[in-house]
Amino acid sequence: MAREIERKFLVTDDCYKKMSTERLCIRQGYLCKEIERTVRVRTINDKGFLTVKGKTCGISRPEFEYEIPFDDAESMLAMCGKCLEKTRYIVPFEGNKWEVDEYRGALSPLVVAEIELPSEESTFEIPSFVGKEVSDDPGYFNSSLIARL
Repeated sequence: MAREIERKFLVTDDCYKKMSTERLCIRQGYLCKEIERTVRVRTINDKGFLTVKGKTCGISRPEFEYEIPFDDAESMLAMCGKCLEKTRYIVPFEGNKWEVDEYRGALSPLVVAEIELPSEESTFEIPSFVGKEVSDDPGYFNSSLIARL
C-alpha cells in the first residue's frame, strides 16, 4: 500500500521564492471529504490527477494518486463546486524537497511548507523560512481549508 508521510509548517518569510527551482499552478477540489477518506481532483499546470487518501494517523496515511486526462480533471473540478487555487514552489534544501504552497483568493495570505519523508522517524534540516509546525492540526489539511471558501 502507498503511504504519504508528511510534515507541514507555516511559513515565516518569502525567501523560499529565491531558493525555488520550479513553480507550479495548482487547482484542486474534492469529490469526497470524510474523516476516513478523501477523493481529490487536481490540475497541476497542464496535467490532471485523481488522488484517494485514507484516514490520517499521526503524520501518515494511505495515498493513491493517478494521472488522468486534463480535460477529465477539468470536468471533475466543475463537479466539486468549490476549488482552491495555489502556487507551489519546489525548494530543494539539504538533500530534501520542500513544497511551499501560496494559497490564492479567500485563503490568501496563507503560505504552508510541506516535506514528504520516507518514514515517521526521518530527520531533516529546517530552512529559515519554516515556522510553526501544523502537521497535527486538521485545520491545515487542504480538505479543511476548502471549507473556508
